Amino acid sequence: MRTQGLARRLLTTFAATAAATVLLTGHAASEPARVDWPAAVQQLRQAAIGNLDAERAVDLLLDDPRVETATREAALPAQPFQVPAESTIGRGGGPGLYGNGLALSVDGFRFAFFGGPGTIAPNQTGARLDVVWLNLSNGRSGTEQFTEHMDVIADTTIRTRVIDPGPGMVVAAVYGNLWHRWPVPVSPQNPDGFAYQRGDITIPSLGAIYN
Repeated sequence: MRTQGLARRLLTTFAATAAATVLLTGHAASEPARVDWPAAVQQLRQAAIGNLDAERAVDLLLDDPRVETATREAALPAQPFQVPAESTIGRGGGPGLYGNGLALSVDGFRFAFFGGPGTIAPNQTGARLDVVWLNLSNGRSGTEQFTEHMDVIADTTIRTRVIDPGPGMVVAAVYGNLWHRWPVPVSPQNPDGFAYQRGDITIPSLGAIYN
């Protein structure tokens, strides 16, 4: 029963966060902190060394003009990432704007992602979504895979495990790919009543969060 209660709280928070992301600019009500985006991305690139996929992802951000024009403030304590991701499928209408990374603090600090067409497929075989992160304040860094998702309509995000980046400003980039699905009539091509599409991120989602 305790697990069910936690699941309900998580679902409520994740759904509310995703909905707020669509409606808001990404600023929370608390006092924002300033971010030097080009410097933060350069430092994140150093933290990615040794992980070729993470290195390639951050290299894309080094040349992305959106990094220069992103808001210079990071809302405290948690928020949607300031630079959204782009992908091969966008939101279902072709390449383009795809979705956002998120920072959540419900049962502990974790990263999440939402976006793309339909819903997140429960089976992610053949896809892998990751985040590379660096705490600019204490030097801690790492990469985490997004693996946690409940196959219910209310769960609009896929999440990492709980991590401990420590206090301070955390910069992170989400990269990789993700399966999506949506209901269609049952047919030989769609025997389970779903169509599937994989979104391959072409430009990572970049964010800075004060933990």
